[in-house]
Amino acid sequence: MADTLWLSLPPIPGRVDYIHYAADLLARSNQQIPPQGRRVKVLDIGCGANCIYPIIGARTYGWQFIGTDIDVIAARSAELIVQSNRSISKHIQIRFNASADDIFTNVIQPSDRFSLTLCNPPFHASQQEAESGSQRKWRNLNIKPKGTHKAHLNFGGQATELWCEGGELAFLMRMIQQSARFESQVCWFTSLVSKDKNIPLLKKQLQRVGAVQTQVISMSQGQKISRLLAWSFMDKRAQEEWALTHWKD
Repeated sequence: MADTLWLSLPPIPGRVDYIHYAADLLARSNQQIPPQGRRVKVLDIGCGANCIYPIIGARTYGWQFIGTDIDVIAARSAELIVQSNRSISKHIQIRFNASADDIFTNVIQPSDRFSLTLCNPPFHASQQEAESGSQRKWRNLNIKPKGTHKAHLNFGGQATELWCEGGELAFLMRMIQQSARFESQVCWFTSLVSKDKNIPLLKKQLQRVGAVQTQVISMSQGQKISRLLAWSFMDKRAQEEWALTHWKD
C-alpha cells in the first residue's frame, strides 16, 4: 500500500521548481522581486486531479489560480481538494473545459487578465507509447507492479495527462497558435517541454505567431532534464506597465 501511494503522487520537487522559475520570470518586471498575493492571477492548463501547481503557487506566493481540465472526473477531484482545504479555497477556482481542441477559448473570459499561464503537456503520441513508457519506468525501478496492468499504467496520471494525438509537439504547436488570440490578456505564457528536439520547431512557431519575447529555461532534478518555454506578445516596457497595473495596490 505504501509503495502504491508513493507512486500515485506527482514528483513534488519538479513542480515546485516550475513555480519558482515562473515567479522569477515575473520578477523581471518587478525590480527582480517575485510578486505575491491574490492580484497575481495564474491559469493552469490541465490542472489534473491533484491540482498540484495551483496548490503550490497559492501556498508559496499567495497567487490566485484558475485550473482547467478536459477530464470531468479530474476537474471534480481538483474541485473537491480545493473546497476541502480552507487555506487554498479562496485562491483556486476550477473550470472544466469541454473541448480538447480549444486550449484557451471558453476558458479565458473577456474580463480575465492573467500574469502567467502554466502547462505540463501530455508528452506521448498514443496510449501504446504511454504504456511502453510506464513499463520502462517500472523496469528501471526494478519493481514488479502488483494487481492489474492498467491499475499501474501511468504512475498516477490520467490518460489525458499522458498522451494526445501528435504528442507533446502537436499539443504545444496548437497552444502557441491559439495563444496569439489572447495576446493582450496574458503577460507570460509558459509550458514545460520534455523533449529538447522540439524546442527549435516551437521557436519557429513562436516567430510565426508574432511572439515578442521568448525564453527557454533549463530545469533538472536528479537525472530528469526538462525545459520551461515562456513567451509573451508584450515587450518589456509593456510588462512593467502590466506589473504596475495588476500587481500594485
